[in-house]
Formats: sequence, C-alpha cells, structure tokens
Amino acid sequence: MTLCRMQSLRLAAVLEDCSNQLDILGHTLRVQISSERGAEAGQERARLAKLRRDCQYISQQVYKLHLQLEERHSFSSMLDVVEEEEQKKMAEDMKREKEKELKQRNDALRRQQEELRQKTQQINVLKQQSRYLKEQVCAQSLEIASRRRTAENYMEMQLQLAQKETIKAEKVLEEQLELLQKQLKEEVRIHEESVKFLQNQQEVLQQQLQQWQQLTIQMLEEKEQQLNSVSCKQTVNWDKLSEMRRKGDGADRDGGQGGAGENAPTAGRGRSCYKAPGLVERLHGPQRPR
Repeated sequence: MTLCRMQSLRLAAVLEDCSNQLDILGHTLRVQISSERGAEAGQERARLAKLRRDCQYISQQVYKLHLQLEERHSFSSMLDVVEEEEQKKMAEDMKREKEKELKQRNDALRRQQEELRQKTQQINVLKQQSRYLKEQVCAQSLEIASRRRTAENYMEMQLQLAQKETIKAEKVLEEQLELLQKQLKEEVRIHEESVKFLQNQQEVLQQQLQQWQQLTIQMLEEKEQQLNSVSCKQTVNWDKLSEMRRKGDGADRDGGQGGAGENAPTAGRGRSCYKAPGLVERLHGPQRPR
C-alpha cells in the first residue's frame, strides 16, 4: 500500500515514537526481571522475559516498517509481517492444538498407565491374597485331616478298648453265671438232701415218738396198777383197823347191851377195793381194748 510523503513522514514519526516506547518498556522489563528473587518469582520472571522478547520482536518489526516508509513510502512489509504473524499464529495454534492433543493423549496414556499400574497392583495384591488364602486353605485342610485322623484313631482306640472291656465283662458275667448255676445246682442238691434227711429224721422221730408213747403208756399202766394195789392195801388195812376198833368198843359195851353186838353188821365187810381212774384215761381218754 503506497502513501504520500506527508503520510509516510507522520506514520514514520509515530513508529519511531512506538519504537522508543518499546525500548523503554524492554529496559523496564529487564530491570524487573533482574530484581525478581526467590522460588515463587520463577513464573513471574518467565512471564516478564516473554513480554521482553515480544517487545524486542515488535520493535524490530516497527524499525523495518519505519525504514520501508522512509524509502518506499509504503508498508507492504507490515502486511507481510501480519500475514507472517497470522501464519505463525496459525502454526502455533496448530502446534498448540497438536501439543494439547498430544498432552491429552499423553495424559490419557498416563492415566491408562496409572490405571494399569493400579490394576496390576490390585492383581498382584489379589494374587498374594489368593496365595495366602490357598496356603491358609491348605494349612486348614492339613489341620482338619490331622484332626480327623487323630479323632478316627482315638475313636478306634476307644472302640477297641470298649470291645475289650465288653468281652471282658461278658466273660466275667459268663463266669459269674456259671458260678451261680453251680451254686444253684449245689443248693438244689443240698436242699433235696436236706429234705430227704429231714424226711428220714421225721420218720425216725415219729417211730421214736410212737415208741416213747408206748413206753409211757406202759409205764403209766404199771404206775396205775401199783397205785391201785397200794389203794387196795390201804383200804384193807383201814378195814382191819376199823374192825379192830369196832371190836374194842363192843367189848366195852357188852355188860349193858347183852348180845346186841352179835346182831350188828360189820362196818367194813361191805367195802371193796376202789379203783381210781387211770392216768392213761385221764391223759388220753378211755383206752380201747387191744
């Protein structure tokens, strides 16, 4: 684009003033950059350094445009610069887009890698837990098998012991039963012998009793006969004594009564021997004639 001389001079003056202002701004930025200290000032220094580079670049472009206006009275270089800047901007935008996309891809890849790492860690943890659980299951299985074998051995020993005790108890019971049967047989035999002996003794005693009864009866009869004989003798003696007394009394009365005594009956002539009931009749009742 071509300008007249006056417009070119005016625009050149403005550009020169802009160049001076940019130089002052660049110097100010350099002073601020040198005054920043500390770890927190790193981002601010980077931002100020970028502004200073932008100022230098703009100052260079303004200087080129100023020379072009003075020499050619046009600012086609400005358009070229704008176009170049637009292309650069487009390239930078594309670059930023690519970098952004690449960053997103890298971020996604890092996230995927992190997720993969976490999943791998989880898988490793699960594998460790699985191994631990398998070991625990194996240990518990071995312990259960050992306990089962121990319990089976104990139960088998208890069963064998119970069988032995049962056999022993059965043998003892059989021996006791056999002994009781022998004792019962012996008691039955003794009882039978005792019954026979008692029966024999009863027969003997009955025979002895009969003999004793017969002897007793004979003795009683003899005693009774002796008693009757004594009674008869006492009666005879009493009659004789009465007769003698009566005769003595009659001799005394002969002088007064004459022969009265001859006609008087004798007091004891009609008396006979009295036989008292026998002891056998009193004990056993009247004896039947034999």
